[in-house]
Amino acid sequence: MRIVSLVPSITQTLFDFGLDHSEIVGRTKFCIHPADRVKEVLVIGGTKNLKPDKIKALKPDLIIANKEENDREQVLELEKEFRVWVTDIKTLEDHKSFLHELGQVLHKLDEATHFIQKTDNIFGGIKPGKSIPTAYLIWKGPYMTVGGDTFIHDIMSRLGLLNIFGKQLRYPTVEFSELQTAELVLLSSEPYPFKQKHIAELQEQLPNATIMLADGEAFSWYGTRILQYGPYFHQLTGGLEDPFD
Repeated sequence: MRIVSLVPSITQTLFDFGLDHSEIVGRTKFCIHPADRVKEVLVIGGTKNLKPDKIKALKPDLIIANKEENDREQVLELEKEFRVWVTDIKTLEDHKSFLHELGQVLHKLDEATHFIQKTDNIFGGIKPGKSIPTAYLIWKGPYMTVGGDTFIHDIMSRLGLLNIFGKQLRYPTVEFSELQTAELVLLSSEPYPFKQKHIAELQEQLPNATIMLADGEAFSWYGTRILQYGPYFHQLTGGLEDPFD
């Protein structure tokens, strides 16, 4: 099977299922993991600005896209000629269902079962204390956060982080006044590359909040990538116990 992946986290998942560059024939420029293997796969544009001619030339048997990450019109155009699987993953349960379905498609159900069990082991072992009112910022200029219908929101909830914007949808813009109730502000490493200097900028406006950098891949990359973050999640939740006791 010749597969084109339009989603970074899915590209890594395909490699982790045991596929190689003879089967994964196309990827986006944002598909960066595993670094030593993706370089052998042809780049067919970005997640939202695909190069249709390059994709068509590859004659894929399957194109895997995502409802959130890819441009709808481009995906609809590809569906006229190719089999396109449009994933829609908003929760950890969606993530596990995706792994199972991918195992069926690839005839690798044993691998899928292993990854699902590992997911259960990681999150089943996390015992968060009290819920911490939290804002998770993904962009600056303007500041943007995550609503309650996102994968990031679901991961937050499993870590005991109460998303103060959980009643909103998708990725709303926010003002400083709306962040005042947050006891914790997480600055994601992606898509905006928040750095240490941004903590100081926000701290002036939010003197009573704890502000930390967060690994964006840990919170937003469903598929097999998230399975390497068990120690990170445990460290994060453990490190949050004292400041809010």
